[in-house]
Amino acid sequence: MIPDEEGIAAVRAARAVTEAETEGRELDVPLPASFSKRRSGAFVTVNEYPSRMLRGCIGYPAPPFDMATALTLAARGVCSDPRFPRLTKREAERCAFEVSLLTVPERIEYSDPEDLKSKIRLGTDGIIVKRYMGSTLVNSALFLPQVPGEQGWDMEEYIGNLCRKAGMPYDEWKKNGLEFEKFQAEVFGEESPGGEVRRM
Repeated sequence: MIPDEEGIAAVRAARAVTEAETEGRELDVPLPASFSKRRSGAFVTVNEYPSRMLRGCIGYPAPPFDMATALTLAARGVCSDPRFPRLTKREAERCAFEVSLLTVPERIEYSDPEDLKSKIRLGTDGIIVKRYMGSTLVNSALFLPQVPGEQGWDMEEYIGNLCRKAGMPYDEWKKNGLEFEKFQAEVFGEESPGGEVRRM
C-alpha cells in the first residue's frame, strides 16, 4: 500500500506540473523515491469544481518506465486530452486534481460472459479491453476502478460502456475474441481546488 503522505505528494506534484504545462513551462517536481522503483502506471484526472464533471484524464496503464515518469507525463498530457479544449491555467486553478496509482494489469482468463463478470470486482478492479486482428491491436480502452461508482453502472454497463469507448458495439463483450485485463488503483484526490488531499 502506498502511504498517504506519498499519495498526497503525488497529487501536489501533478497539479504543479499541469499548471506549469498550461503556461508552456516544463516542470520536474521531486516525487517520493519509491515511485522511481515501481514499474507501474499512473493516471491524472482533472474535474471541474464543484460539479465534478470530467475536464481531462490521461495516463499510462503499463508503461515501459517507472511510476514517477508515468505520473509526470500524465500530468503534462492532461492539458491536452483530445476530448476537450486545451486546459488553461485559469481552468486548472478552478479544478480538483486526482491521481490514480495503478498495479500492473493482469490478463483475465474467461470462458464466457458470465465467467468474465465473475472475475471482475465492481468498484475495485479497473478494466482494459483489447481487440486484435491477427497480431495488430485495432481497438482498446480502459476504465479506472472508480468509474462505475461515479456513473452508477452495474457490471454489464461497466463492460458494455468500455466496449463502446473502444469503438465497438456495446454488446461486443458477449462474443468471443476480446482480451480483457484488470488492475487495481490507489486513488488520492483534492477535496477542492488546491485543497486538502485524501485517499479516495
